[in-house]
Amino acid sequence: MNVDHEITLLTEEIRRLGSKNADGKTSVKFGVLFNDDRCANLFEALMGTLKAAKRKKVITFNGELLLQGVHDNVDVVLLQE
Repeated sequence: MNVDHEITLLTEEIRRLGSKNADGKTSVKFGVLFNDDRCANLFEALMGTLKAAKRKKVITFNGELLLQGVHDNVDVVLLQE
């Protein structure tokens, strides 16, 4: 899979599902992203895509790893509009 393409798809999904936070950046809860049917079909390994996007400073979130259930309320913030 092309990582850059996956990151582009991820940013589109964050824009679709998220909303502007207090800083004016688009943000979505990890649980919303994880449980979305379209995202489930798009991303074979959502966490891998999130980690790659974080490494490239496209998004940010607290911690290194997000797990469904435990981290559902963690914000995934889009750094590049």
